[in-house]
Amino acid sequence: MIYKGIEFAVVATEVPGLWAWQFNIDGEVRTGRTEARLELLAIRRVKLRIDRALTAKKRRDRER
Repeated sequence: MIYKGIEFAVVATEVPGLWAWQFNIDGEVRTGRTEARLELLAIRRVKLRIDRALTAKKRRDRER
């Protein structure tokens, strides 16, 4: 899937309600897990993480 130009993946784990996610911003791979009953909720949570990562990147770039 793609959100704001960032490709990301959300996959179900063996544990019900646990989702693994991964995205890449400028070569920096971020991975993690989130707990959610529904796939759409897990996707929403990953999108929020992408937003936070992009905001932090923008702040770092501004400081340079």
